[in-house]
Amino acid sequence: MARIYEAVILNNGGRNGEVYSVDKSFFYRVVSPTSHVKEATNPEELFAASYSACFNGALELVLSKRGLMNKSIVTAKVSLNENEKENYSISVVLEILIEGLSEELAMELITEADLVCPYSKAIKGNVDKEIKLVNK
Repeated sequence: MARIYEAVILNNGGRNGEVYSVDKSFFYRVVSPTSHVKEATNPEELFAASYSACFNGALELVLSKRGLMNKSIVTAKVSLNENEKENYSISVVLEILIEGLSEELAMELITEADLVCPYSKAIKGNVDKEIKLVNK
């Protein structure tokens, strides 16, 4: 395996702190998602952002390998769940729009992208995930 890239992000303060890169080009205030603090994020939003970008990148790769240039939008909804007292998990719903394709072909491409996406591979068997094809 050849490493292509490594991201390094630091956190201090846990869910009530900061996440940042060594050079501070990436910096966010982090709060609990239930606190509703403006101008701050939370781990679930960060995961949703990164998963949607990663999945859409995989989908664009799959599309391009078939000579297709259809626009795609991936919406990731990441939920924080309490299964029992102090036992937490996340779940994900990916809502995917691919313009101009039949439902059958779109689902075929989405299934292929799910096999390519590193985030999908990382959460397989660990996170409840649902994929939905959506129209405009």
